[in-house]
Amino acid sequence: MSEEQKENILDIKLSDREKSLWYRLVFDLKKQFGKKPNMDAILFLVGVQELGVLREFAKHEKMDLMHIATAKLLSYEGHFEFEGTDDDGWPHYRQVSRPPYGDLMAQELLLRKLLVRYFDENGFFEDNQTIS
Repeated sequence: MSEEQKENILDIKLSDREKSLWYRLVFDLKKQFGKKPNMDAILFLVGVQELGVLREFAKHEKMDLMHIATAKLLSYEGHFEFEGTDDDGWPHYRQVSRPPYGDLMAQELLLRKLLVRYFDENGFFEDNQTIS
């Protein structure tokens, strides 16, 4: 493994605050939707929030929404950049750098950290509002 690859290995640790907010997020979403959400479901919710439209989605649109959410989250780390929306209102991102490598658990922890930041910045934890 080259030195560059070693430097680009994902090593994520959640702070106690991030862990607490993650569990609160999952608990609150379970309470709101009636079942514990998995990562795909939470990414889907973020994608819908970013799109700003609530309706039935085709399977390929659901995948697109999860990609939008992932790009939005990774934009916090500088790996993606928002380009704008298309004529249908769908957001588009451009990859500007390669996210660090990591095993599945490290990737999951990175997403948890970024999801906590996303929901925190959108006021979810302030007054326990439901997701719009």
